[in-house]
Order: sequence, then C-alpha cells, then structure tokens
Amino acid sequence: MSNKSKNHPQKKQKFHVVKNKKEELRNAAFSHPHPNVQRKCIAVLLLSFLFSASLVGLILGISAASVRNYWNAYQKEGIDVLKIINHKGKESALSSYTDTIEEDLTKNPPSTIAEAMARIEKLTGVKRGVKAVSAFLRSLKFRYRKTAGIPAKADAAKQRQFLDEKLNPLLDEAAKGLGVVLFVDAAHFVHAAFLGFLWSIQRVFVKSPSGRKRFNVLGAVNAITKQLHIVTNETYINAIVVCDLLRAISKEYVGQKITLVMDNASYQKCILVMSLATELKIDLLFLPPYSPNLNIIERLWKFVKKKSLNSRYYETFGEFQNAITKALHKCGDEWKEELKNLLVLRFQMFTVEKTEEVV
Repeated sequence: MSNKSKNHPQKKQKFHVVKNKKEELRNAAFSHPHPNVQRKCIAVLLLSFLFSASLVGLILGISAASVRNYWNAYQKEGIDVLKIINHKGKESALSSYTDTIEEDLTKNPPSTIAEAMARIEKLTGVKRGVKAVSAFLRSLKFRYRKTAGIPAKADAAKQRQFLDEKLNPLLDEAAKGLGVVLFVDAAHFVHAAFLGFLWSIQRVFVKSPSGRKRFNVLGAVNAITKQLHIVTNETYINAIVVCDLLRAISKEYVGQKITLVMDNASYQKCILVMSLATELKIDLLFLPPYSPNLNIIERLWKFVKKKSLNSRYYETFGEFQNAITKALHKCGDEWKEELKNLLVLRFQMFTVEKTEEVV
C-alpha cells in the first residue's frame, strides 16, 4: 500500500437518522399503501442502521445509485419527498381508445371484469388480462359499485323545480338565521335480522329473530344544526303522533319561523295535522311524490341501522329497542360530527340515463 493511501484513507459515507425519525420511517415503510413508497422508506431505514448502499440495493432489487438518491432526497426534504409517487410506467395500449371505451361502458356498465375485458377487446382489438383492465378502468374513475333503487315514478323535472323555487330559498334563509327548516319522516324498525358487510376470514351468520314486532320512530332533523327531535311507539305512526311532534317542535323553536319538509303520507297530509300546523304557525312543505332523495333524514335512518342493527342479533325486543334508542341519543352528541358530514344539504337528482349531484 502506498504512503498516499496510508495517510489519506478513503472516507466512508455515514448515514445517520435520529431515533424519532427512524420510527417515522419504520411506520411509513410498513404501513404506507403504495409499494414504491415502502421500498424507498425501507432503503433509507436500512442505511440508517449502517447497511451499505450496495447491500441495501441488493436486498431490495434496485441499484446502489437509487438507494443513495433516496437518501440524499430524504436528507434535503425529509420523509415527505419519499412519499411522492412519480413512477408513470409504460403507457397502456388502451390509452388511445380511452374515449371510445369510456363512452361505451358509461352507457352500458359491465357487471363483471370478464364482461369488460370481452367488450374492450371487441371495441379495440386489444386483449388484456384482469389486472390490466381493472387498472385501466380505475384510471377512468370506474369503481365496482352496488346498484341502488329509485322510485320508478320519480319526476326529475318536478324535483328540480321544487329545489330551485321552494326548498333551496328556505334553506338559504335558515342558514342566515331567518327561519328553521326541519326534515320529517318516520322509520319502522322491525325486530328481524339486519345483514351487513364485515371484514372476516369466514362468512359470519347472524341469527334472525322470529318475531315481527316494530319500533316506530317519527323524527325531525334540523337542516342546519342537525338536532334530532323524535316521537316513538310500538304500534303505528298516525296523525295523532304527527301532532305530538308538531307540538314538541313548536315549544323548541318559540317565536321562530318554522317549516317542516315532509312526504305525502296520508297521516301527515290530513286535516287534523294541517289545522294544528296552522294554529301553531308552522308551515308544511310537502315534497314532490316519490322523492326520498330530497329528504336528508332518510340518510339518518340508514346511519342508525348501520350503527346499531347491521350484523347484530338482539334476542329480545327490549334489547332491540334499547339499541335503537341509544343510537338515536348518540346522534345528538357522540356522532354529531359524523352526521354533520352525512346530512349535508346536497341532493341526488336522477335522470333516465345517469345521476348527477346538485348543490
């Protein structure tokens, strides 16, 4: 060995990461959803434990130069730069047919990936596998969604006119504190099995009670504050029950302009209810026929079922009733923030060929 090499030994690069930053890297390395980000964080983490760039590259199947680039970027900009996903990959052979594919599948959505593969091949002559077609559809914003039912007799034109001319002006006033708007509806909870989705290794079977007892809830939810007012019974919802709700609401909002938005159920659109509403100076605004999409309290009932009933078995009707009652009470405190996001004043409008959202 020459004197020069003895006096001036080659300096080895030092990779140092403080302890709390290692924990941050470790979390990203094993919990981030994207594999490229995981690989970059693992590379930097291994370097911090004094592994050489060459060895890290060998372990991860990348070049030592890439490992050093990850390290240099991390030193300059921190962990956020490692989370940037900029790998574009090879352009799909389907890209040049994007408009044709999107138009065809939007007009007639496929029920399976296999169907999508066959139709794409017929349209373009390009044959691709399950993974490639799935990735391409996701890039076009297609998702595997459960279909939903809407009333066949719903009139989209009347619904839009109702929104523009009646409901939205009242909601604007309520937002300014110039009045109170409440959405009214009844839910009839039958003591039966409410099946739901679960993350589980094996399929879960939920017992189904044999009884047919019902717990009825007539509710009104404030459009702005999301405060819930309810009247309950175990028999039927009728005009007398609606009148009880009207009296309770009148006492709650003394001196304020009150509008109740409700459907055209006969027990609500009757002389007894309308006469009491006039006496209490409450305006009743009836929705167009077949318009559950314009009543935000419908979302609340689904929320309550999901929170308290789905995938659960209650042996007795009393336990069943208590579960619903507790859930309704939690809507006013524990779940209040969730409901604010759920009960936003946006309404789904339906047309023959597609759906659109109206603010």
